[in-house]
Amino acid sequence: MAAPHLSTPDDRHIEVRGVSKSFGKKQILTDIDLSFGRGEISVIIGGSGTGKTTLLRMLIGLEKPTRGEILIDGEDIVPLGDAAMNRVRRKFGMVFQYAALLDSMTVLDNVAFPLREHTKLAEKEIRQRVNQKLEELGLVNVGALFPSELSGGMRKRVGLARALMLEPQIIVYDEPTSGLDPFTTELVDDMILGARQQHGVTSVVISHDMASAMRIADKIFMLADGRLAASGTPDELAAGKSEVALRFIQASGVDLKSARVQRHT
Repeated sequence: MAAPHLSTPDDRHIEVRGVSKSFGKKQILTDIDLSFGRGEISVIIGGSGTGKTTLLRMLIGLEKPTRGEILIDGEDIVPLGDAAMNRVRRKFGMVFQYAALLDSMTVLDNVAFPLREHTKLAEKEIRQRVNQKLEELGLVNVGALFPSELSGGMRKRVGLARALMLEPQIIVYDEPTSGLDPFTTELVDDMILGARQQHGVTSVVISHDMASAMRIADKIFMLADGRLAASGTPDELAAGKSEVALRFIQASGVDLKSARVQRHT
């Protein structure tokens, strides 16, 4: 595996500053500070109910924080209205937990959907771009298939192909390994690493899969009870510098020595 690309402070692509979120009297997130470097893979990890999904929705502007700032390329998106937020969302591609493919559409039509909705390209050009992207992701001769005819790993790759069609700067993955067997999980991990290597995208991965996080992340941010409980590189977390992270890793059944070796081979 290639050595991780760690950003300098000037490379900050996304910054979350003092963000809190509540729904009525229920506090979901409290004083969250995060920084995602340009071109890095950052994994936000934590158990169910820790606020990961709420944070994801705020990053892409589907929710507003109760307090705090969220900066994309230095621009605070919190006060933006719908029109301006739509402009910012063009910087994002989303790979959803279950790929979120439209069952009634073929693979080709699923992947072509963003181009048909947001560009004026001719149909021939759209099909050429879709087929090129599918081939790039190892999906040959699947354009005429329907999502129900694909394996879980193939559906994830089709979801990534669709997310990349508008050439986003940032890819957000929502629980990309959820429900997958260990072999397919490794394929999805390789897909995330490959997307960064080939396209230079900033990757934000929302996950509860510690083993996957240790393999792919440049940085890991761990949420617990709506707060940032630990953060650092996988090596820093594996070295036991955070008791909270160490307990989570051990509870996940991750072999720390094996995880560290995998990142350097």
